[in-house]
Amino acid sequence: MKITLKKVTIHKFKCIESDQTYDVEPDTTVLVGMNESGKTSILQALAKTNYFTKDKVFTFNTTHDYPRKEKKRMDKSGKTPKAITCRFGVSEELTNEIDSELGEGVVLPEDIVQFVSYDNKTTMIPPLVDYQAFIKGKTKELRISSNTLNEKLFKVQSVDALQKVIDGYHDENIKEKLNTLKKYFENELKWSYGHPLSEYVARVLLSPHLPKFLYYDEYYALPSRISIEDLQKEKLEAEQQKTAKALFELADINVSEVIGADDFEDFKAELEATEATITEELFNYWSTNTNLEIKFDIDKIEDTHPQHGTKIVEHILDIRVRNNRTKMSLPLRHRSKGFNWFFSFLVWFKKIQEDIESNYVLLLDEPGLNLHASAQKDLLKFIEDLSENYQIIYTTHSPFMMDPQKLNRVRTVLETDNGTKISDSLQEKDPNTLFPLQAALGYDLAQNLFISRHNLLVEGVSDLIYIQMISGLLSGNGRSGLREDIAIVPVGGLEKVSTFVSLLRGSSLNMVCLLDSSIAKGSKAQLENLVTSKIIKQSKILNFDHFVENATEADMEDMFEKDEYIQLFNSAFHEYDNISMEKLIQDIPRIVLQINKLIGVARFNHYRPARELLVSRLKLSEKTLGRFELMFKKINELM
Repeated sequence: MKITLKKVTIHKFKCIESDQTYDVEPDTTVLVGMNESGKTSILQALAKTNYFTKDKVFTFNTTHDYPRKEKKRMDKSGKTPKAITCRFGVSEELTNEIDSELGEGVVLPEDIVQFVSYDNKTTMIPPLVDYQAFIKGKTKELRISSNTLNEKLFKVQSVDALQKVIDGYHDENIKEKLNTLKKYFENELKWSYGHPLSEYVARVLLSPHLPKFLYYDEYYALPSRISIEDLQKEKLEAEQQKTAKALFELADINVSEVIGADDFEDFKAELEATEATITEELFNYWSTNTNLEIKFDIDKIEDTHPQHGTKIVEHILDIRVRNNRTKMSLPLRHRSKGFNWFFSFLVWFKKIQEDIESNYVLLLDEPGLNLHASAQKDLLKFIEDLSENYQIIYTTHSPFMMDPQKLNRVRTVLETDNGTKISDSLQEKDPNTLFPLQAALGYDLAQNLFISRHNLLVEGVSDLIYIQMISGLLSGNGRSGLREDIAIVPVGGLEKVSTFVSLLRGSSLNMVCLLDSSIAKGSKAQLENLVTSKIIKQSKILNFDHFVENATEADMEDMFEKDEYIQLFNSAFHEYDNISMEKLIQDIPRIVLQINKLIGVARFNHYRPARELLVSRLKLSEKTLGRFELMFKKINELM
């Protein structure tokens, strides 16, 4: 892209009642806000700045676009207000091209600023030029340089003035060379400000590279059946007309030729080539169902007029989607709205891609609104790939349509008592507007804070502390600890293990559960269902009694020798009298239950003894370390 959009100021447009300025990223900019906050208006204002094709809908109109409560005041002023101001950056490539023609440093390296008024007139602030450097360089290049000639040319401001200078010379060689400078003084735009050379730079060297704007929303979806006669007579709904026309242009099919033909084989060949191109692109990003393919067909329907008895002929383009697994095809409209949007956008966009001479900014209004979260992720990848060649600005309120790693791209849009306000996400304070960003961050944290490719699910934080501490101790002594690529995930209780496993089953994650032996009946039944449903293997559900000798039930705390755990407990709980081995009730199987019984509570805080292990210098016995090492070896093996 030789010229990129850098900054936009919308002055007054619909719900925007005061100047709103926002930066535009060189790749993708995301407008986030609640419904009716003004996101669509922002895109439409940009689209009307330089729409890619002639379209009355995308021209500024004070009746429809100027804020209503200020329109009467504007009418009485007799002035035509500015609608929008855009600032563009010039690439190094284009700068070099300009320097090559005019001379290095003749055009000062500054942004392009232009504004569009409500009469749809575009005005560019003239580029700053060093005119004298231009003259010196050109006359030297033409080998006619002299102080006298340069001084005369410094005063030239028009073609007529240049002609007078030319007429003052009799040398035909000098005249011929001076005539080559006329194009720089033509001033075709009739600028009354700036130097004619500035007008030439703007009109010839910059304007052709200014981006055109393409606006697309869900209403541009293709119908399943297109009457080619209605397409020719422009009787289709406005949005469908545009997309259907784009499809025929993409396939290089002349509508009039189809209507006049009896044999459609050539047209079908073109459509088949088009359907292959679109299908390949579509399913490169549509991972939700890869068994689908697009099918086009042209047919002729003949009927008799019910009153006049005359023959009626109608040519139809039929668009169907075939499922290669079920061997069944359905009309496009019977597929999901999300699929229809994706397909229709590709048709629309493919036509734009053919225009390799132009620079486009894509304006997408709520793209993928009807897509499932996983399909929105595919769409986000599609947009990311498109942004390598196009600037993209899109609106959304879905957390799945934002990359949590690139929230610098986000601009928030908020409706206030004084009209729509646009701001950087870091400046936004409204909780409702920020919610999608917070949700995106929360989802990203949930995916990345604890979760990795390999996950060990444990009941609580105390289990995590014990495993991390003792794994580190064993590894430091050259023994087997837990592999470093395994994340320990405390799920917050046994009753949540089955839910956690079930939710993450589609994420291609490797999971092992390490659980207390005594699981509540409900949780145990849920885990058994997961095993039966082949969501998790029975071998990947471990209980602590697997690693404690002669135990039928065991918790994490039973992995320690009893006297060691009693030391941790006594250090953590000063509010109880020191307990001892002699006081424990030996016929109760698990040490935590023995302690509960002894101190008269239903459950003590298991985290406190775990924390004590972090700060104490308790030397663990070989039996304790051996149990943990055996457990780590088994977990590593299962992963």
